[in-house]
Order: sequence, then structure tokens, then C-alpha cells
Amino acid sequence: MTRAILQESVLFLLPFIAFAIYLLIIRRNPLAWSSWSEHSFWLVIAGLACVIVSLVAAGLLADRQAGAFVPTHIEDGRVVPGQFK
Repeated sequence: MTRAILQESVLFLLPFIAFAIYLLIIRRNPLAWSSWSEHSFWLVIAGLACVIVSLVAAGLLADRQAGAFVPTHIEDGRVVPGQFK
């Protein structure tokens, strides 16, 4: 669960990181609020769009398992891992 949250957080922050690099390239201070104030709304929208696109792509392109899931159980004293049948 932590990995999923971190991945989505990084995707959300990508536009902000790219804009900070852009500010460094044009020799403006990326720590000054005046550099960010007029662009912050669109950066948030771009970050949300990255997250939404990644979630939709994961939902559409994820591997689908056919059959029913049989959970982990014990047979003849052995642990049989869960699997799709």
C-alpha cells in the first residue's frame, strides 16, 4: 500500500519538479513564491491529470486472471499457496 501511495505522490509531484527545473534553467529563484503563484493552479491540474491517467491506464492494461481464486489452505499437512483456478 505504501508503494502505491508513493508512486501516485511522485506522479502528482512531477509537474512541480519539472517547473522547478525550468525555473533553474531560466535563472529564476524556484524558492520564491512569486515564481510559482500564477502557475500553481495549472501545476495542480497537471499533477492530478498525471495521477488520473496512470490509474486509468493501470485499470485498463492490468493483467486479468481467469477463473476463481482459491486462497491459501492446508492439504495433507502441507501449505498450498493461493492461486487462480
